Amino acid sequence: MTAVESHPVLTAVPVAAPAPDADVVIEPAADSSSAKAAWRETLSAYVALTKPRIIELLIVTTIPVMFLAAHGVPSLWRVLAVTVGGYLSAGSANALNCWVDRDIDAEMRRTRRRPLPRHRVTAQQTVVFGLALGVISTLWFGFLVNWLSSGLALAANVFYVVGYSMILKRRTTQNIVWGGAAGCFPTLIGWTAVTNHLAWPPVVLFLVVFLWTPPHFWALAMRYREDYAAANVPMLPVVATERHVAWQIVLYTWATVGCSLALWPIAHTGLVYAIGAILLGAVFIAEAHRLHWSARKGVTGTALRPMRLFHFSNTYLALLFVCAAIDPLIHH
Repeated sequence: MTAVESHPVLTAVPVAAPAPDADVVIEPAADSSSAKAAWRETLSAYVALTKPRIIELLIVTTIPVMFLAAHGVPSLWRVLAVTVGGYLSAGSANALNCWVDRDIDAEMRRTRRRPLPRHRVTAQQTVVFGLALGVISTLWFGFLVNWLSSGLALAANVFYVVGYSMILKRRTTQNIVWGGAAGCFPTLIGWTAVTNHLAWPPVVLFLVVFLWTPPHFWALAMRYREDYAAANVPMLPVVATERHVAWQIVLYTWATVGCSLALWPIAHTGLVYAIGAILLGAVFIAEAHRLHWSARKGVTGTALRPMRLFHFSNTYLALLFVCAAIDPLIHH
């Protein structure tokens, strides 16, 4: 809002070979159908490089902040501009991440069906595509939103690709803790898109996402621990016991909920946000403790059901930001 071959699109379209026999007639419809299928497959591969499902979550943390910043309904044109620009920027970071991780993606069950491991695109095509999206998104934000939002989007892109993907991910168990900061920038971008300046409310929401990221991702990494181990990526669940990871999840979950409640006095939100943050936080904390209690009892592997916490963490963040968007519509 988060790297050499031939032309990225033209080479994907097969060229019909000359007929070996003059009596053989090549059906134009078949060629046309084959070409269309190839174009669709190529387009699908490029869309997959942007990781649309991840971008959905980034948009969920951007648009509600625009409502909060506007103390009501922001300009619909600006919302559209930020949504498109955010998709382009995050898509750029995700595509370049696919290039950086192409070797380990091929080793992991969760990622081996991505375009690069399946050879649906080349490394060079991925880099060109990712950089092109990055340039377009920077200019898009600059000319259609403002240059502060443009700079923040570019900073998030660079930090995700260089800071997380290239430096932190394969070197430290704290990779997702610090690298996850790249996914927090949409809160700042949504606010500055409306106000063209920073303030404490988006910083609080930045910290909410920052603290939420470790329990969210560590739950996923517990489920795919063998994948990360095979790829030699030192995610915390690979190098620590499940009980320790679960305890860290509990600590970060409490910190997330506590930080979310700080928005109430700082942004002068009303009861809609306060009640929503309390109820959602209570469930999130209960899920984290459930995981920890199971780990303490010696439950291991899939029996721990870490994906239950992972899926609820998505729901928690989405609904929390929805509350932040609805609150000014009622409170003001």
